[in-house]
Amino acid sequence: MDRLIYNINVLSNFCRKFCKIIDKYTEYIIVSGFVAIASGRVRGTEDIDMIIKPLDKEHFIRLHNALAKNGFVAVQSDDPIELYSYLKEKTSIRYTLKDKPVPEMEVKFAKDDLDYYQIKTKIKIPLTNVDVWFGSINMNIAFKEELLKSPKDIEDSKHLRIVYSEFVDESEIRKIKEMIRRYRL
Repeated sequence: MDRLIYNINVLSNFCRKFCKIIDKYTEYIIVSGFVAIASGRVRGTEDIDMIIKPLDKEHFIRLHNALAKNGFVAVQSDDPIELYSYLKEKTSIRYTLKDKPVPEMEVKFAKDDLDYYQIKTKIKIPLTNVDVWFGSINMNIAFKEELLKSPKDIEDSKHLRIVYSEFVDESEIRKIKEMIRRYRL
């Protein structure tokens, strides 16, 4: 079964609804492929990647319950304590809308100084028409070129470099790539 989502409106609406809830409980950023897709790159995806500032167990349970009240279900479990244990172990969890297997929001806790730097440098990108917090353009380019490196990621990076050429800061990208080498490679 081909699970790719091609309708940007489906992804954007899903992202807005999810982020509106998350924003009440913690800071977050949307990273990776959806940044390029929301910026006009035509390609499919089935998930949106999110990094959130870690929460204690009680706050996470409240967040999970708010998501559930708004129609979101976690793929791995209905038990918020189990989900919290995944996040604490640096494993992602995935949410979808009830009875809809896609799209998915892949949620991870920030795990190191690099993730906290991503959250600190978050931005809203007006071109996307999606009022959510994104990782910076330079951050997304650096991750795609230095860590991810798949053909799809390299094409995403090229797209971001063209669309946001006035925001591309090569010295910032070099700094982030060094952080990636220090923390992830």
